[in-house]
Amino acid sequence: MNKNLKKILIKTKKQVFTEISGNNSSSQKGEGYDFLELREYEFGEDIKNIDWTISAKMNTPYVKVFHAQKELNINILPLLSGSMIFGTKKSKQELVTEICSILGYSSIKQGDPFSSFVINDTFENITKKSKKLASVANMSQRVFDYNPLGKSINYKHLHDDLFKLIKMKSILFLIGDFIEISNLDLRVLSKRHEVFVIIVRDIFEENPQELGNSSLVDTNSGLKFDGVIDKSSINNYKAFIKKNDHALLNHLQKCNVKFTKIYTHEEAISKIVSLVSK
Repeated sequence: MNKNLKKILIKTKKQVFTEISGNNSSSQKGEGYDFLELREYEFGEDIKNIDWTISAKMNTPYVKVFHAQKELNINILPLLSGSMIFGTKKSKQELVTEICSILGYSSIKQGDPFSSFVINDTFENITKKSKKLASVANMSQRVFDYNPLGKSINYKHLHDDLFKLIKMKSILFLIGDFIEISNLDLRVLSKRHEVFVIIVRDIFEENPQELGNSSLVDTNSGLKFDGVIDKSSINNYKAFIKKNDHALLNHLQKCNVKFTKIYTHEEAISKIVSLVSK
């Protein structure tokens, strides 16, 4: 196993199992661990739920009612295009691996199964529904080692296939840089599922510097560029990013999709905890 990947797994496992507290519960009544209320016994109910102390005091049988422990269906969906190999502090792909690991360990800690898929112009199932710790390591390794060069995100493919693929109501975590999102449409998907979007960026992408004469390669398409990166081209690029992100955030808000942005120089755990606690 790669040394950096091993560090990610050790770090995220420790963060999740020592720093994150709390479990999922629903208002559905049933057997579980969280006490909800006391009420009078009704004929036919399981007598093992009778509170004999209270029943003796009230001179009538009372039963304990608990919160049902509700199992959630978690789907972790890294969007891995060629742009994921970029990063100044660390690559965006490494950050995505860390985020996937946190979400996987968190699912297991909560007692929920998770599945994962790599998405770009195709779909690749990398973890079948599981509650095993080994599945987190397997998912993280597949994301960490994945070769995204020459791949781009087909957002229409993403909407249509996810809608057909995941039929049971689930929680979806879409993790990507969300640049060039003209075909992004989460309206239908967000009506069936609870969708969270995690935007992964490097600070240089939003605040690039003049590079002068440069030779660059588009890691999504493979196209080469030879030219001058001057103040004018930087301003044009910043205007594009601003327009892209304005449209992205407006769309997410209209779809009631919760979102956060994590940069490659930031700690992911605090941003994720804030996101799921909203």
